[in-house]
Amino acid sequence: MTEKRYVTRQVKRTLAMIILIALVIVTGCSGAMQNKAGYNGSANEQSEAERDHAGSDNTLPNDDDAINDGSDDAEPPPEDPITAQIRNMTLEEKIGQLMIIGLNGTEPDAFAKEMIQMHKVGGFILYGDNIDNAEQTLALLNGLKELNAAEDGIPLLLSVDQEGGRVSRLPDEYRPLPKAMSVGSKDDERYTRLTGQALGIAVKSLGFNMNFAPVLDINSNPKNPVIGDRAYGTDAASVTEHGMLAMEGIRSEGVIPVVKHFPGHGDTSVDSHIDLPVVGKSLEQLEQLELVPFREAIRQDADVIMVAHLLLPQLDKDYPSSLSKEIVTGLLREQLQYDGVVVTDDMTMGGITDGYGVAEAAVKSLQAGTDLILVGHNNKDQLAAWNAIKQSIEDGQLSEQRLDQSVDRIMRLKQKYELNDGSIESIHLDAINEVIEEAVNAGQ
Repeated sequence: MTEKRYVTRQVKRTLAMIILIALVIVTGCSGAMQNKAGYNGSANEQSEAERDHAGSDNTLPNDDDAINDGSDDAEPPPEDPITAQIRNMTLEEKIGQLMIIGLNGTEPDAFAKEMIQMHKVGGFILYGDNIDNAEQTLALLNGLKELNAAEDGIPLLLSVDQEGGRVSRLPDEYRPLPKAMSVGSKDDERYTRLTGQALGIAVKSLGFNMNFAPVLDINSNPKNPVIGDRAYGTDAASVTEHGMLAMEGIRSEGVIPVVKHFPGHGDTSVDSHIDLPVVGKSLEQLEQLELVPFREAIRQDADVIMVAHLLLPQLDKDYPSSLSKEIVTGLLREQLQYDGVVVTDDMTMGGITDGYGVAEAAVKSLQAGTDLILVGHNNKDQLAAWNAIKQSIEDGQLSEQRLDQSVDRIMRLKQKYELNDGSIESIHLDAINEVIEEAVNAGQ
């Protein structure tokens, strides 16, 4: 009998131990699950923390609340429209947006039509030989827009070099605007702003939406053959003050101003249209003079900066500024913190073609960090540049991600200025010339 009781007690003890071990295992698993959920304390500590925060407005919802609050059914925020548009663009459409080209003659020719229809070119520039008179110029720009609209294309950048003075593309029916040096010499804020505004009004009346002005170069070298009286002065302060007023005047009329020629073409004795100028200055020297107006332009949200064809050996001994990653990305993008659109000077100028093919230069420039490639002349060069950009992406020399960065900047610029391909029916020349005359008389 005693032996039976002993066995019974042993069985009971064994069962109790089994139950205790099972409870420990279950409790441990529960704690481990709590730790996996991100909680590191004991069950008692958690309960105490929950009690402390009970009823607080700052209490985070528990898992059940998250399930029941409908958040799983909430729609994600809408995608940025431009980002979505770029994602749906073809490679050809993206490449086209990176190019502004010139054209032959005084009306849209077969090549211009091909570049719009087949290569989705993003813009055009008109020179003197494209412009006979106001009516013809209006018809030419309307024709380009009509071709683009028929393709449902992204609105075109329609650009011109209209600085006033000796760099003037406006038809003869327009009253001339003064050169920058004479504007700056008056040192009259109202006068400078009015002349800038008159530039915007005049080019907009013909259908242009981008003007390659104002010049921010400082005419610091009397032997300079290309800048001279195109500059607002011979010192940084004058150029900065009047350049900014002119930029704002142009912009006030809904025309995109393009400040130029970064990092500064004033201290050269060679015309980059003919050869590659060399500027031997250090970065510290540039900071004291040439870069001053561009720094202020960036501070005042310059939309577009044109980069010049200059060799600055102390910054990059191998490549001209328009092809230099050290200058475009290192100096302009990173050091000066500019995130607007960067356009090249015309890639068919001697400063480039003496050392590079236009197609090769176009790719190198995009690799350096520019956004818009300006190819003003020669249909073969224009098509070769387009093809070279495409080939560089297919070969992996240029990433599509890098392409998208530039397309994004260009698309946002077009959106900001609400560009469209609507035609302009007529030009009110008398009214425009009255505005120009008022601006000019303000400086008397």
